Formats: sequence, structure tokens, C-alpha cells
Amino acid sequence: MRRPLLALLTLALTGGPALAQPTAEAPPPPPPPEAESPPAAGDGPLEPEIRITTRGTEIHEEYRYNGILYRVRVIPRNGPPYWLIYDELGHVHRSDAEPKLLVPQWVIKRF
Repeated sequence: MRRPLLALLTLALTGGPALAQPTAEAPPPPPPPEAESPPAAGDGPLEPEIRITTRGTEIHEEYRYNGILYRVRVIPRNGPPYWLIYDELGHVHRSDAEPKLLVPQWVIKRF
């Protein structure tokens, strides 16, 4: 009774016939990733679009997200630059300091 138990224990610890079999070949590497697909129609850009224009002696940097203008940086030839910030209703607010924090203003529903 002790010998079969000892044989089973030895077989279990050493791996038994599983170690004697040749190992299977490694699976082939995955195919290379394909080119990125264009974003879906509902996906917007991750970063704002910036258009730089000159009007007279001023340089205007227009910041747009999903085609909507939300702020303009005006750099006059003489004087410090300033910001024109558009709110959801279309009103323009002038700011002489660079906006460090823009509070999110999500649109829940448009009528």
C-alpha cells in the first residue's frame, strides 16, 4: 500500500509523463497593428483647433472646439495681449489675464 502511494507522490512531484513530451511550438506573433481608423462622426478632436490671423497690426489666435469659437487671443502691436472669451449665449467677455482655469460649461440640452 505504501509503494503505490509513494509512486503516485513521486510522479506528481516530478511532472511525470508531461515532462517527457516535447513542448509545443510557441504561437505566432500577433499581426502588426493596422493604421488608425478615422474618428467616428460623433467624435470631436481631442485638442482645440487654433487659427492664427492678422487684422491690421493685430494678431488674432482663434480657439475653436468642434467648429465653435470659444475664445480669441488678441496680440496688438503696441500693448499687452488680451483675451476675448465667448460664453454659451454668445456674449463676449474681455480678460487681460490669461485664463488659467476655464470652468466646464456642458450643454445639457439645446432648444
